[in-house]
Order: sequence, then structure tokens, then C-alpha cells
Amino acid sequence: MGAYAVVVLAGGAARRMGGVDKPARPVGGRPMRDRVLAAVTDATPRVLVGAADVVPAGVLVVREDPPGGGPVAAAAAGLALLGPDTAVVALLAADLPLLTRAAIGDLLNHLDRETPDAEPARGGLAPAPPAHGGLAPAPPAQDGLVPAHGGLGDERRPDGACFVDGNGRRQSLCGVWRVAALRSALDRLTVERGGSLSGAPVRALLAGLVVREVAWSGEGPPPWFDCDTDEDVRRAEEWAR
Repeated sequence: MGAYAVVVLAGGAARRMGGVDKPARPVGGRPMRDRVLAAVTDATPRVLVGAADVVPAGVLVVREDPPGGGPVAAAAAGLALLGPDTAVVALLAADLPLLTRAAIGDLLNHLDRETPDAEPARGGLAPAPPAHGGLAPAPPAQDGLVPAHGGLGDERRPDGACFVDGNGRRQSLCGVWRVAALRSALDRLTVERGGSLSGAPVRALLAGLVVREVAWSGEGPPPWFDCDTDEDVRRAEEWAR
């Protein structure tokens, strides 16, 4: 597993949980954000974007501008703390209590692998509920390279790799990305939105990037399972036993 950094996004409003500090909710006796950070202890640096009173040793904490400005503004704040030599970053939601180091390793391996014979992506996106950040679903993963909005495949190396669920929906905040590609995308989006990233959707950030879609093939529960409701937390507790 090569060197990488991590930015964990923990600034959501958790409206479906009554506005509680969702990343601080325990699963298996540990706050969800701590479980996410524990899956990436080999990352340098580890950055948490959001309000947090207590974090594991060595974790940097920063707030998005403005606070509550959404995942793209949070990603920009986290990337600003990365050094110029950092080439790869894991961009993760803080409500992924089932994430494992093996899952991150799988994504990093897919990001690095050359695929000159990548199959073209199938055209057309089937309607489905949005994934994290409001992303539209992508076609089922074929271990190929797919532009962020679907369409034809691309043989250039991927800008990122993220998991897709069983319905082919991208879990973009459970992925690894080339820092240069994300910074270029942030610059583009900032110009397009007149200087502000507040409220920008993740799909707009990733537009035009080439994404390697990864279907989870490991043992155990899906690492991309996110907890948006109390029922999700209960399911995660059962898996974490």
C-alpha cells in the first residue's frame, strides 16, 4: 500500500437524526468518526473536517468555510492542509463505521493498476436514489474506467477509485483520489460558482474525472455502508458485533 493522506468529512447536518452530532454516535462502543479514522491509521496526514472536541492523537481538525457549507467546501478545507508532495488522498464520510483498512487497500490497489484494455462503460444511467453527495448512480462496475457522469470509457489512468454498491451506485465519499485532479476540479468549480463552494454537490466536483468503479469482493459487511438514520445505526451495530 503506497503513501496516502486522508480527509474525513464530519460536518453534515444529520437532519434525519434530528441534528445530532452524527459522527460522534457510537457503533460498537466507539464514535463512528473514530472507527473511520482507525481504518486509516497508516495515512499521513489524517485530517478531520468538522466540529470535534476530542480526536485521536495526531489527527488534524479544520472547519469548512462557511461552517455547514457542505461536502465540497469541506473537501477544499481538508485538501488545503495537505503538502505539495501528497499525491493520493482518501476522501471519506465520517459515518462509515464498517470501513476497514483492507477496504482502503483495495481501493488504492485499483487506483494504481494499469488498465490499457479497460472496457467502455455502458451508456445510460438507471434511475435510483442518489448516493453520498447526491451523485447519480453509475452502471454496474466492470473494473473499467468511467467518466464521472457516465458515457464512454477512457484509457487514461483513473483520477480516482471508489466503491459501488450492489445496484451500481457510486459511493464517492468512500474512495481514493489523486490530489492534483481534485485540486484542479476545485479550482474549476470555484470559478464556475463565482468564488464560493458553499452548497456545491459532490457530483459537480467530480464532473469530468475518470473514476474506477470497484465492487466490494471482500469478506464481511460492505465498507461503504453509511448511517443516515437511526435504523442504519442499528444495522451497523449488528454487523459490528
